[in-house]
Amino acid sequence: MAEKVAVFVSTPAQYHFYKNIIKTLLNDECRVELLYRDYGETLEVAELRGKVFTRVKSNWDRIFKFPFDVMRAKKILSDFKPDLVTGFEIYAPYTAKVLGARNFVFYDSEPRSSKLLALQMKAYLPFVDAIITPYTYLDDLGKRHLRIYSLKELAYLHPKYFKPDKSILDELGVNENGYAILRFNAFDAAHDIGVKGFSYEDKLELVKRLSKYVEVFISSEGKISKELEKYTIRVSKKRIHHAIYFARAVLTDTGTIASESALLGIPVINAHPKSKLFGNFVELERHGLMINIGDPKKAIELAEEIVRDEKVKKLWKRRRDEFLKDKIDITSFMVWFIEYYPDSLREFRENPKIQFKFR
Repeated sequence: MAEKVAVFVSTPAQYHFYKNIIKTLLNDECRVELLYRDYGETLEVAELRGKVFTRVKSNWDRIFKFPFDVMRAKKILSDFKPDLVTGFEIYAPYTAKVLGARNFVFYDSEPRSSKLLALQMKAYLPFVDAIITPYTYLDDLGKRHLRIYSLKELAYLHPKYFKPDKSILDELGVNENGYAILRFNAFDAAHDIGVKGFSYEDKLELVKRLSKYVEVFISSEGKISKELEKYTIRVSKKRIHHAIYFARAVLTDTGTIASESALLGIPVINAHPKSKLFGNFVELERHGLMINIGDPKKAIELAEEIVRDEKVKKLWKRRRDEFLKDKIDITSFMVWFIEYYPDSLREFRENPKIQFKFR
């Protein structure tokens, strides 16, 4: 059994994925050391105590600093002596290797999306005990690859774990269903290479059209132009999912917010090139929970059509409830997998259906 676990967190979505898992582990008297990468909005959303092992500004900065970051992480964890190291990407396998610890990775970005990501995964896969992905994952990662019947976002947005807080409406000064959220990507992750989102002109046109029907709020990873600053959503990054839940619709060019909106039952348009779509986007679209459009101009037209319809959200909620019926509780599964590691790994390999007891 793993009694001491080190967890690497590099992005806000990774923090959200692990937060309920870590809380349960701590309640079960498992010792956890959390290591943060200071990047983007990660430290803004993080509420669990941990240590910063690196600060990066770009992909190239991360590549240059990588060997130093691994050694810094090793130094932080040397006294802790973890039985198990886990995370989403390359830091966990290499740090575990230099510490002589077991490790596994959970991941939902697919190597087909960029050459840099494919190269990164090729560099660390030989050093992992296992890599767990959602069942929707399109690529085959070989004998260490384990698939589970759920999606990453359900670890924190399943109704069992997420309770929408209506006070967010007072904070925003709007009525439920009376606003739309636009989320714009910075496109600085490995899987974003070669992807472009909305242009400056597209953003202006989008706000102009949607403002005829609803209040418009913008959330952006990068800088917002002066003309659009007044639309910036003024809520804590920790409360963005509550804001999404009560919105009429979401239009975004970033995959995480698209998946989160879909799994909250909110009409969402994911303005992403079809050639760059991960399996989870394809699956969510198949269930009528997401619309994937690579052409920004068509995305804008469809967004206007959706926000005109005040009743479309009820349809999305019904589809979401139906979608959740047969999915496993990914949080409970991960807690079991971590606490009983490496026996849990052996059991899962021998009988993948064991995951379905976590519903």
